Amino acid sequence: MENILPIHLQEIIFSSSDQKISKQISKLVKTGKIRKIAQRIYSSNFIDQPDAIIRRNLFIVLGRLHPGAILSHRSAFEYEPTNEGHIFLTYSYTKKVNLAGVILRFLEGHKALPGDNQISGGLYASQRARAFLENLQLSKNVSGSSKCLPTATIESKLEQIIRVNGEEELNKIRDRAREIAPELNMEREFERLNKIISALLTTQTPKILSSPIAVARAFGFPYDPARIKLFEDLFRALKTSEFKSRPDKNTTSESFRNFAFFESYFSNYIEGTVFEVDEAKNIVDSNKPLPARNEDSHDVLGTYRLVSNKAEMSVTPAKAEDMLHIITYRHRILLEARPEKNPGVLKDRNNFAGSTSFVDFNLVRGTLLQSFNFFQALDHPFAKASFMMFILSEVHPFLDGNGRIARIMMNAELVKDGQSKIIIPTVYRDDYFVTLRKLTRQGDPKPYIAMLQRVHEFSENIYGDNYKVMLDYINQCNAFYEHTEARLKVAKR
Repeated sequence: MENILPIHLQEIIFSSSDQKISKQISKLVKTGKIRKIAQRIYSSNFIDQPDAIIRRNLFIVLGRLHPGAILSHRSAFEYEPTNEGHIFLTYSYTKKVNLAGVILRFLEGHKALPGDNQISGGLYASQRARAFLENLQLSKNVSGSSKCLPTATIESKLEQIIRVNGEEELNKIRDRAREIAPELNMEREFERLNKIISALLTTQTPKILSSPIAVARAFGFPYDPARIKLFEDLFRALKTSEFKSRPDKNTTSESFRNFAFFESYFSNYIEGTVFEVDEAKNIVDSNKPLPARNEDSHDVLGTYRLVSNKAEMSVTPAKAEDMLHIITYRHRILLEARPEKNPGVLKDRNNFAGSTSFVDFNLVRGTLLQSFNFFQALDHPFAKASFMMFILSEVHPFLDGNGRIARIMMNAELVKDGQSKIIIPTVYRDDYFVTLRKLTRQGDPKPYIAMLQRVHEFSENIYGDNYKVMLDYINQCNAFYEHTEARLKVAKR
């Protein structure tokens, strides 16, 4: 026996032509230490149902009972039964066998080739090039289950290879498929595969493609599907919620500028550009940077220049390309004093925050364009603002300044509809980042939405032509404290 455990402790035991082992099995059955659970199969497990035991050890069983069988077609990608319980295998004959509730669909075909993967005993799985060819065969559904994955799924898998490992890896698969196709008598399937790959690599018309992500790749806008799924979850939560209207009370130029100063101050502070409030106010009022902190001063000035301009903050994207245009020119203004950060230019390398990896730089444009479909379907200004802020935070389209741009774009959505803007104060920084991370890592939008609702309630009470009155209110709410020193209070006015 291959298993190093004593025979009576093995969960799966196979009958044997070896008389010594055969006698041992018979003795263990008679003494009640093992039981027969299927033809030629025994087990020491007396607790679980026989079908459950066999299904748990399915590949071991297949390797022993059908040596030389190849997990093929869709099963070479899925490695589990279909929803209808089918597993597809290439073998020396065509036959359908029911094993523990799993329908084994044996398909007569070529034996294992060099490069096919041995996964358990005598069981193999088709190498990727072979599996792609197999899945491009013409196929009919039998009992509701086709041996081939849908063409759109195959296209998406090929696109994923480019996205993760580059065009070179996809070309290797195409080369290998070209090599083995004649031996498998799958020249026609190779032609289909070749056309799909050529379309993905933009060397042939994309009209043959059906997968949305594959079409996007062919048109030069590949996107991150995991992020799009995350954005869809946020969209659904926002679309099905009701939000309070919070009309902006800063209707005069003076009050709008007062709010804009604190908006700029806090937006920079939580990103690590730390000034005393009076220092920052002098920078804004004089429009002059501190000589010793020129770049930091310009960060505050750049932010203020944008958020204090009501006409500018009323500009929002009507279509996807508008969004790219708006974020790039606003980013250029924001970071004009930091040429090394490529102001106004989408990132050309990947960026990280701790263990968080943002969207790959090759997928930024496509991911933003794809996300706009959800954004456009939202109605309430708070919902649109929340969605816009998260997608820009999650994509991180620039080398630096992403958080500030995300908050500027959020508040522009609110200004456009006459709603109060949102300030994230120092004391609320941890709540802000924790809920962003929770949405990113756990896909839970509720804490993020609740966080923004809370801080929106705080922000709508920051109003008036008198700067000192506004400052006193913000102090009253503990806004300038670190999160370890106090909690945000929403005082009534």
